[in-house]
Amino acid sequence: MKQDVIKKINENKIIVIVRGVFGEDCVKLAHALYEGGIKMMEITFDQSKPDEFNRTAEAIKAVKEEMEGKMMVGAGTVISLETLKMAKDAGAEYIISPNTDEEIIKKTNEYGLVSIPGALTPSEAVNAYKWGADYVKLFPISNLGVAYLKAVRAPLCHIPFMAVGGVSEKNIKEFMDAGAVGAGVGGNLVNKEWIKNGEFDKITALAAEFIKNMQ
Repeated sequence: MKQDVIKKINENKIIVIVRGVFGEDCVKLAHALYEGGIKMMEITFDQSKPDEFNRTAEAIKAVKEEMEGKMMVGAGTVISLETLKMAKDAGAEYIISPNTDEEIIKKTNEYGLVSIPGALTPSEAVNAYKWGADYVKLFPISNLGVAYLKAVRAPLCHIPFMAVGGVSEKNIKEFMDAGAVGAGVGGNLVNKEWIKNGEFDKITALAAEFIKNMQ
């Protein structure tokens, strides 16, 4: 099963980062992204609002059930064993973190889930991969740019890097051309105003632009 998820990540490349969107809105968002050609979502735990952890897990479960076979769903900002277990129990297929944590990486592997920890330095990236990360999320990449990705990949090209942080429909191809195996995108794509106004067609259109520009 894990190898199937890895294969799909390699094929689809774009993971959409979803923060603070729950219930029916999250399901509608999943449909809008799928119609635009995007097939992966990361529903994140807001660490400043632990009282919303259950809502996040419920959103993961709802999208997984509604979009079974269409949308792969993972959990984001997983920095504790508590949220890791909640994500697993909700049906998350991959676990994404902003940091490199040996315990989280190893437990994710024990659960049979795909591990995508965040790293910025070469040392963090090497440690993450050594501890069992399937991908390393180079984060935040926008502050350092494509040149940094190329520089890190030069000696570490055996590590599959995902570019995350400030990746847009305008620059995604640059990161892919520089060797990223995928990218995490959020911001302007998961537009809270569009969601609030029910303008999911705009999200579908922008998702399609991401897919087109990535080629």
